[in-house]
Amino acid sequence: MKTCVFCFSDSGSALALRLCKELSLDPCQVHSIGKFASKYGFTSHDSVCADMKSLFEQNDALVFIGACGIAVRDIAPHLKSKTEDPAVIVIDDRGRFVIPILSGHIGGANRLAGEIASKIGAVPVITTATDGAHRFSCDQWAATHDCEISSMDMAKEVSSQILVRDIPVSSEFDLSDLPDGLVHQNDGDLGIYIGIKDINPYENTLRLIPRIVTVGIGCRRGASGKTVYDMVVGTLEKNGIDIRSVRQIASIDVKRDEEALKYLAQKLDVPVCFFSAGELESVPGEFSDSEFVRKTVGTGNVCERAAALAGGKLIVPKNAENGVTVAVSVKDWGIEF
Repeated sequence: MKTCVFCFSDSGSALALRLCKELSLDPCQVHSIGKFASKYGFTSHDSVCADMKSLFEQNDALVFIGACGIAVRDIAPHLKSKTEDPAVIVIDDRGRFVIPILSGHIGGANRLAGEIASKIGAVPVITTATDGAHRFSCDQWAATHDCEISSMDMAKEVSSQILVRDIPVSSEFDLSDLPDGLVHQNDGDLGIYIGIKDINPYENTLRLIPRIVTVGIGCRRGASGKTVYDMVVGTLEKNGIDIRSVRQIASIDVKRDEEALKYLAQKLDVPVCFFSAGELESVPGEFSDSEFVRKTVGTGNVCERAAALAGGKLIVPKNAENGVTVAVSVKDWGIEF
């Protein structure tokens, strides 16, 4: 996690120096007021939080060594939502308590607080209700297992109800050793579904969607971005795959400058990986190869081979339309609690 530390006293600055070693932080990531900054080699500000807006937006975690009130006042103007805000942690300047005060689950503040507490011999003070009750936390689990949450409102409802009753869970993946708060059940008024399929088995379904899908793309030179995007969306919808499960796009390196692929990556907010013709041609398995494509780019099939090479098991073979080919693969993934 990209982490920034703030300290306000001599003892707090000494603790910040220790955190630099424990968390492998550069001292320039620590912000302090004048005399302590010069003493410890930290970044100095007349007001320690003069750049708080940019620091809040650019870091994964902010650690305040001092009073909770200071942290609350400094971050308050910059709060957006629990899916966007960084983890915020407060440590008293004697290093006795580590308190996550923002983004405990999705932002990872609870996890980071536990890590810091174990390193400095402090007590982690975790205040989130599901953790206090030792019940399953859907948003924290999703964050640590790289899953998208279908609805934050539904996640709040699950988190509320799981404190008073067990919540049904089902999945296209094997489920075993369920944690406290979950029960195997395929129907009901409220439940959790874990998988890439766009289905809702409960009257009110919270879907936790693992980002494990790779979309392989082949396209003619100069294809429009909208055409490629619509083809991908249509292919996923036809096969009942939630678009939020896509983690990357894959293609051949001669398409590296193709504007349509750049457009697609931007729309899906995922990276693109490229492979040479030789790399694609060496992928084992049976593919719907074309001699024309092989003569043109050096391999008989781009979309299937790229998807298989980048993502694992091919689950949707080549779909071709309007000069665009799309295939879908999924990486090996399992559920652990």
